[in-house]
Amino acid sequence: MKSFAFLFFPLFMAFTGLQGGDSPVLEIKNKSSFQMESNGRNPFWPIGFKPAGQLSNRSADHAGPDVPLTAFLLTSITLDQGTHFAIINGKTMQEGQQFSLQSGSQNYQIKLKSIEDGRVILACRDQEIIVPLRRK
Repeated sequence: MKSFAFLFFPLFMAFTGLQGGDSPVLEIKNKSSFQMESNGRNPFWPIGFKPAGQLSNRSADHAGPDVPLTAFLLTSITLDQGTHFAIINGKTMQEGQQFSLQSGSQNYQIKLKSIEDGRVILACRDQEIIVPLRRK
């Protein structure tokens, strides 16, 4: 009988709550708002946090200086039947691989386009860079 009361009581309370009629209307006295100054600190950042400088969207016309050829050191090329490898700046690379190069304050995204006998062709933005094999 007690289990029946535990099941019946919540159903009875829910039923009477649905028939309760109109609920009181809440009136808002003061609506809050937040406006941040353009040079102000974001209040949601942790204390002591300093944001990094944001990169602007630059078009190809204003992409910055070209990558200097001296930034690359091609020391070895391996041409096998199916795979081609090159060692550029001390790192082993395959055709189609992308890597990042930092030269001064500039950071370049470079793709190894093709590996040929005695040279590699790199692509950076719309520019092709032909790097010859360094021979002693």
